[in-house]
Amino acid sequence: MKKFVIIVCVFFTSFGFSQAADELFFQANNLYKNGSYTEAVELYKKVENLGLQSDDLYYNLGNSYYKLNKVAPSIYYYEKALKLNPINEDAKTNLAFAKRMKIDAIKVLPKTIFQKFAEKFIYKLHYNTWAWIAVLLSFLGAVLFLLYHFSYSRRKKLLHFNTSVLSALLLIFSVVFAYKAYSHEMNTKPAIIFKQTTEIKNAPTLNSDTVFELHEGTKVLVLDAIDDWKKIKLADGKIGWILTDDLREI
Repeated sequence: MKKFVIIVCVFFTSFGFSQAADELFFQANNLYKNGSYTEAVELYKKVENLGLQSDDLYYNLGNSYYKLNKVAPSIYYYEKALKLNPINEDAKTNLAFAKRMKIDAIKVLPKTIFQKFAEKFIYKLHYNTWAWIAVLLSFLGAVLFLLYHFSYSRRKKLLHFNTSVLSALLLIFSVVFAYKAYSHEMNTKPAIIFKQTTEIKNAPTLNSDTVFELHEGTKVLVLDAIDDWKKIKLADGKIGWILTDDLREI
């Protein structure tokens, strides 16, 4: 009886929690439509602070900050939306507009054919999506093999055998792509510069030499961390150390 009461309490608490988040999100959307962007941000942030993640939430936050001409937060939340849903075309389009507000123009190093393929195809989908594709292909392959086994017609046997082999090959590719996408997400730590202007040092100390400067909205990769410092890398290959408070990891 005690377990049943606990389960019921958890259910209604979760239900009430979800309703509260939905209500806040609805109110924030109305504020955004009415041009009250600062108030909309406050409510969207309350939803975020409840621990809920959604590409729609992050996309709306990015839009609100963009309307307020806040460079770093708008880029940050568009990037977070795309991290959850890489095929969110609206977030991609608005991110491109937001990036026009930033100062730093970083030249991207030339990429190999595989890197280009990975970015344009593999990373377009979340690793969970690739995993589900693999599951569906394994089921399809099993069905096709059974059809091959129980078919009497030579033509049908050949058709089912070839399609089962094809599904098996696609299954292998989808598993590899799922692992690649997972590895990329786990090992890549992008971040956005939030300070208006920050000095990048050649060592994690305040008295070390400044190698270059960055401005708000610039995207970097975090390579390492020591105390209050982060080692970062730019798209053009430059590396340096920045104070942790000057950026925010996506």
